[in-house]
Amino acid sequence: MNKEQSFKIEDVLFSFALESEAANVFENCSTLITGIGKVNAAYELTKKIQQKRPSLIVNLGSAGSNFFQKGDVICCTKFIQRDMDVRGLGFQQYETPLSGLPTVLEHGLKMDVLKEGICGTGDSFEMAHSEVLYNVVDMEAYALAMIAMKENIPFLCLKYISDGADDNAAEDWAVQVHKAAEAYGKILKINQKE
Repeated sequence: MNKEQSFKIEDVLFSFALESEAANVFENCSTLITGIGKVNAAYELTKKIQQKRPSLIVNLGSAGSNFFQKGDVICCTKFIQRDMDVRGLGFQQYETPLSGLPTVLEHGLKMDVLKEGICGTGDSFEMAHSEVLYNVVDMEAYALAMIAMKENIPFLCLKYISDGADDNAAEDWAVQVHKAAEAYGKILKINQKE
């Protein structure tokens, strides 16, 4: 992973929103399919941690970006809850009121060989991305990162850029999503034949 940290594969939990993002590459690993969205992700990860606490949580999935290229795998180390907006009550955009959490949550391990990104998580499929505070768009990572941070579990988040978070996003995502598992398998050396 990086020069400072490594983990035994049997103690790692691989989290995906959809089975298609894992394909059969991760069938011999401990995996969690959460379903789409922050609520599903939070519920399923919390339940899984109660059953067996992992030494590392790895979130793998597809994401949009108009900053990175389709097919890139990005290591997200910072997270924003992009649909949190309570400015009407005097809070900053993306700030979760009275939570004690910073607007930008920093709880992600780095991977030496990958570009880093800031992930904006929200319960909408973004097709007109124009925000500059985050350059990767998904629907689960913030919730997973927050739980990992609160449970004091290291967290690695890799996102396969499947679309440009633009008006072609839905079409591009459907074509690209199946490529994510293969890319992750190569990077993480999962089920690789010598």
